[in-house]
Amino acid sequence: MLARVLSCAVVGLDGELVEVEIDITRAQLPGVTVVGLPDAAVQESRERVRAAIRNSGLAWPANNRLTVNLAPADLRKEGPAYDLPIAVGILAASGQVEAGLGDAAFVGELALTGDVRPVRGVLPMAMTAAERGIRRLFVPPDNAAEAALVEELAVYPAPSLAALAAHLNGGPALSLFRSSGQSPGDPFAGLVTDFADVVGQEHVKRALEVAAAGGHNVVMKGPPGSGKTLLARAVPGILPPLSSSEAMEVTRIYSVAGLLPPGAGLVASRPFRAPHHTISNAGLVGGGSVPRPGEITLAHRGVLFLDELLEFDPHVLEMLRQPLEDKSVTISRAKQAVTFPASFMLCAALNPCPCGYLGDPDRPCTCPPPLVQRYQRRLSGPLLDRIDLFVDVPRVPFDKLSAATRGESSAAVRERVAAARVRQATRFVGTRTSTNGEMSPAQVRDFAQAYLDAAAAELLKRAVDRLNLSARAYHRVLKVARTIADLAGSDQIAAQHMAESIQYRARID
Repeated sequence: MLARVLSCAVVGLDGELVEVEIDITRAQLPGVTVVGLPDAAVQESRERVRAAIRNSGLAWPANNRLTVNLAPADLRKEGPAYDLPIAVGILAASGQVEAGLGDAAFVGELALTGDVRPVRGVLPMAMTAAERGIRRLFVPPDNAAEAALVEELAVYPAPSLAALAAHLNGGPALSLFRSSGQSPGDPFAGLVTDFADVVGQEHVKRALEVAAAGGHNVVMKGPPGSGKTLLARAVPGILPPLSSSEAMEVTRIYSVAGLLPPGAGLVASRPFRAPHHTISNAGLVGGGSVPRPGEITLAHRGVLFLDELLEFDPHVLEMLRQPLEDKSVTISRAKQAVTFPASFMLCAALNPCPCGYLGDPDRPCTCPPPLVQRYQRRLSGPLLDRIDLFVDVPRVPFDKLSAATRGESSAAVRERVAAARVRQATRFVGTRTSTNGEMSPAQVRDFAQAYLDAAAAELLKRAVDRLNLSARAYHRVLKVARTIADLAGSDQIAAQHMAESIQYRARID
């Protein structure tokens, strides 16, 4: 007796169709063999499936030898998502399910009771199933909302193996999942920090507005308690909402990472990731024996906030150099190479020295000069070249702290940022570039350098000579100037736009 059931695997952020073949033969030594490069979780499915079938009131084919083949055989299979298709295949091979399964795929983990539990990566699985001509997808109830984002599929939430078997045999039918049709909700509803709540620091808010408008990387330097973390946590509130395509990208990443809440559909808010400074290479950029997305991919289309930047391992920070330039990261292993997107806005905060009070007018620094130099050298020149804006965050004086007035709200800033982003979208239509921060050298020449007026060009020339800017830093000054002009609604980059851009090139030391 032979049966064939379709399922899906996840490779990186993409799905891969998997055929689950079940062969049942009479044997003196009954047992279950799983082949096709299964990992430990797939091997353990033998016992989960056996108990789930029995506890669902169905018959386990006793005194038989079961061979489960997961094809293609050269693709590594991992995780418990194959429990449900293996169970359905066994029921089909033993004659307990007779419905046609050629246009259906199954994904889900089985509890010993037969209940179907959620798994990660259902959205890319659903996208692949639709591309390969699958019309029905049976998934755990908690994964139905994300699977239903693929409109070409009929998604059936299967609460249990018994209910699924009854459905396939013409009994009580499972309900087709239908989206509520409502929008994902206000993408800014969960934000707890508003620019209006940040007292003072107007020049820092302006720098963050410029960074948000152009998708630029920014580093804030200042003593402890000056508001660097508070300002960084307010940045998502000034970014425009995710577009539909960006929301699908982010949802797919969070689905693969297993970070979607149960029953969640489309991710509405831009990601904000703030890893601790003890994070490893693999935790930041991704990795593992089976490559998984790291924090830079989880921050895709959002903000990666690195607090206490100089406390991070320098080797870990150096791993950011290539993703900051290419907006993606490739994880290579002996058997596969996976590319993850990493188009994020880097927002970092640091103290000027180990004690944090170097240059503070009210509290003296207690660090010896050699210690300060070693501390600041933890950031390499090539990494600093990839930062667009450097801004000092001084201590807020008492009169501002005690003032009852509130500053400009994040919503007002967001309107200007959104208008600048619209100008950039029009400029880069038909290309893969979406913000000024992503411009290639050729685009910098065509859209920034070509629009300099005479005064701005002379100012830039003097800055290159006096600040000894590298070619990369030169391009970044032009990119930031282009964004400042966009915020002002100007096609031409004037001297005042260039002057503001140059002032953001101040170094850490």
